Amino acid sequence: MLFVLYCLDRPDSAELRQANRPAHLAWAKAQSGIRMAGPMLDAEGEGMVGSLFVIEAEDRAAIERLHASDPYVHAGLFERVDIHPFRWLLGTPPGE
Repeated sequence: MLFVLYCLDRPDSAELRQANRPAHLAWAKAQSGIRMAGPMLDAEGEGMVGSLFVIEAEDRAAIERLHASDPYVHAGLFERVDIHPFRWLLGTPPGE
């Protein structure tokens, strides 16, 4: 099953994000279930303000465990995190 993981950064946390970005990227590249991921940007399209993932996993509990292992979570970067089941409708999912 696919899930969307929507993570919004705390205000004024750009330095915290940058300091933990190398560890976060290494973590993300090691996760086999991530089908799409990237930073969400501010209105100008320049500064990073959050992260968006589409992840394949057995259930929500697996997503919660995966998210808990993210270095950004350990650093306290996120102000808000939403997890929702997701059905791919348009476009071509990776691997198809």
